[in-house]
Amino acid sequence: MQLKIYNSLAGEKEIFKPILEGNVGMYVCGPTVYSNVHLGNVRTFLSFDFIYRSLTHLGYKVRYVRNITDAGHLTDDGDVNNDRFVKQTRLEKLEPMEIVQKYTVDFHKVLDMFNLLPPNIEPTATGHIVEQIELTQKLIETGFAYESNGSVYFDVLEYNNRGLNYGELSKRNIEELFANTRDLDGQGEKKNPQDFALWKKASPAHIMRWNSPWGEGFPGWHLECTAMSTKYLGETFDIHGGGMDLKFPHHECEIAQGKACNGASPVNYWMHANMLTMNSQRMSKSTGNYILPMQLVSGENDFFEKSFHPAIVRFCFLQAHYRSVLDISNDAMLASEKGFSRLMEALKILNSITPNDEKQSGFSLEDWKTKCYDALTDDFNSPVLIAHLFEAVKFIFALKDEKETISAKNLEDLKSTLNAFVFDVLGLQNIEENNNEKLDQTLQVLIELRNQARKSKNFDLSDQIRDKLLAEGIELKDGREGTTYVLN
Repeated sequence: MQLKIYNSLAGEKEIFKPILEGNVGMYVCGPTVYSNVHLGNVRTFLSFDFIYRSLTHLGYKVRYVRNITDAGHLTDDGDVNNDRFVKQTRLEKLEPMEIVQKYTVDFHKVLDMFNLLPPNIEPTATGHIVEQIELTQKLIETGFAYESNGSVYFDVLEYNNRGLNYGELSKRNIEELFANTRDLDGQGEKKNPQDFALWKKASPAHIMRWNSPWGEGFPGWHLECTAMSTKYLGETFDIHGGGMDLKFPHHECEIAQGKACNGASPVNYWMHANMLTMNSQRMSKSTGNYILPMQLVSGENDFFEKSFHPAIVRFCFLQAHYRSVLDISNDAMLASEKGFSRLMEALKILNSITPNDEKQSGFSLEDWKTKCYDALTDDFNSPVLIAHLFEAVKFIFALKDEKETISAKNLEDLKSTLNAFVFDVLGLQNIEENNNEKLDQTLQVLIELRNQARKSKNFDLSDQIRDKLLAEGIELKDGREGTTYVLN
């Protein structure tokens, strides 16, 4: 099987050839932790979780690095009052690192809820200030950067004058960039409007600041990803991912920094996940067309008629290719819930099927597996993979109705393959199993409360717990080994 990946730099699918055979270095831009992670972020991180799972399933050893941006960065007007971290510290009356901790915890909680695997390394921007200062010094020494009034900027014109191409990823023309860009960030400090900050001088009002050879300041947004990705994956690595909105200027600047520092392109394959819309409109707080992940799962919103389990949300997201715009709506979520239930029912039925080695089936297991892997290796095509999984679902229901047969060998192969795709690759969870686990935990609490009531001779409460559970079809049985329950 040949894995093909759509490379944003080339603008086409390319056969994937890792730098080190059998190994993959993958860096994905993580969140800026000054507020709750939004649903569009979840779509991006979920897409790369699926890619990470797929690479692992295909036999690659993956080093997955995803950063946390926990240092404040100025917006385009250069005003410290518009720094997102500064704004949030004032709004919530908290210290900057309290804001960081609060929303980092929220980020991890949300991703755990949607069953995303953690990266192998999760570095923070503030934990790599030294590396960012060293990179800045190197860029100054090589003539690609200059100091101005305590700040340091990358010289885009000098970069292009040396035969390099700022704009190669986003396909932007440098002359047009120069003609259409105003100097908002540098406030007259920059040589050219397109020059971007590597290090910014901290004003007296700026809270997050560090010492540097150019005075107290803080790193530029683009610098941190270059510092952390090259530290953990090398000067050139296999895959760099992120949302489509990061292609310019963030990823464009990363390419320029990497080439200027190390004389080589930092990444072989650039991958970008597309945006998420809701009810065919862009999600935005200003328009009110906006929902947080927890609100979708809890049902506490005005857009969806009910709550949806995180596994169903994940299933819905994976029904669109990561490079396609994904639109969620009430109807889309209901359809996903229906499809998810049918998939889980088929897996349950599969465990009760009796094999038959005497009759030949019309379902070719090998052809089906080939189609599934063809979808997976065709730029991680999750919707086509899911469509093929439902071919197996149709076959399983035919087995149940005794309209089809399957040999013992093929039955075990189908079970292992389908389970691997559903749970390991797509990362779905069996809701029924999770509910059973929660039921067991809840009943154990009630049994313990009943035991305590009996010890304190509160037999009325003890009997009340027993009788109410029995009325709900749950019978408690007391024995030498303790109390157990039976579902009637």
